[in-house]
Amino acid sequence: MIYTGGTIGMIENHETGALMPFDFSHISEQVPELKKFNCQISTISFEKPVDSSAIRPEFWVELAKIIEKNHDSYDGFVILHGTDTMSYTASALSFMLENQHKPVILTGSQLPIGTLRTDGKENLISAIEVAATRRNGRPIISEVCIYFEFKLYRGNRTTKLNAENFDAFASFNYPLLAEAGVHIKYNFEFIHSPKHREKLTIHTELDNNVAILKLFPGIKKEVVSAILNSEGLKAVVLETFGAGNAPTDAWFIECLQKSIEKGIIILNITQCKSGSVNMGRYETSVDLLRIGVISGYDITTEAAITKLMFLLGQKLSQNEIIKMLNTSISGEITISE
Repeated sequence: MIYTGGTIGMIENHETGALMPFDFSHISEQVPELKKFNCQISTISFEKPVDSSAIRPEFWVELAKIIEKNHDSYDGFVILHGTDTMSYTASALSFMLENQHKPVILTGSQLPIGTLRTDGKENLISAIEVAATRRNGRPIISEVCIYFEFKLYRGNRTTKLNAENFDAFASFNYPLLAEAGVHIKYNFEFIHSPKHREKLTIHTELDNNVAILKLFPGIKKEVVSAILNSEGLKAVVLETFGAGNAPTDAWFIECLQKSIEKGIIILNITQCKSGSVNMGRYETSVDLLRIGVISGYDITTEAAITKLMFLLGQKLSQNEIIKMLNTSISGEITISE
């Protein structure tokens, strides 16, 4: 169990009433139910807990190294993480951990584990059970997942949807991997099953020279140009309307085309929570297809950004990156026919 920070690791200071992190080596004092597990649970805590809104790529590298170092000694890993950027971390790790064949389950809570109505205990207990469960001598889960509020999701398919309710995450374009009730029911047909047990390889080179350009009615040329001409920019996630549609103004298409000619990769994803980009279906996306904008299919914003960071960090050619953007590396997209 790796504690990185976040709401789940907080308890109330009885003198001031303020929330503060507690020593996670004493987690069994807060969650005595952990003593009932028929497995050994070890804990690693970041020296200084990180609020999830302060997450940087260096943090993902540290997590990947911890998993690599301990990979052969444990059956699974549970990462306790703040909810705000949990989907980004889950997505990044899904690309960084090559040949993963052990569960990596991220979880957290909306209320601190030290409060009476916390959702943290159930999330933590069930995440550990998922990480420890085996079938025919092998882990049921062998990918990076998020467990939250009775549901197990593929991590790179998730988005944080709610800042108020316990049911904080959703996976609009991919089914649940499992759901917890009296029993945990696994949807085996949607769970990744590695065919080979090759040695885990981690990729720690990430390039964050990326940006998000979210379109809206009335967006000005100056705004688009400012983003596309950012110093050092290598790739842009273009959040378009509907099935990948965008304004057809000559200035807009020209701005994108000039950027592509300079070698900047532009990945088209939909602003819709559900559905997929289908460039060329409407006239408003024909020009994007013509000038070389890449389809992101049904990828989430979180997975799109982290996938680009990962691919750019691998020192691939532009054609190789484009090919990988049109390939499902770790189940992050569904390629439409």
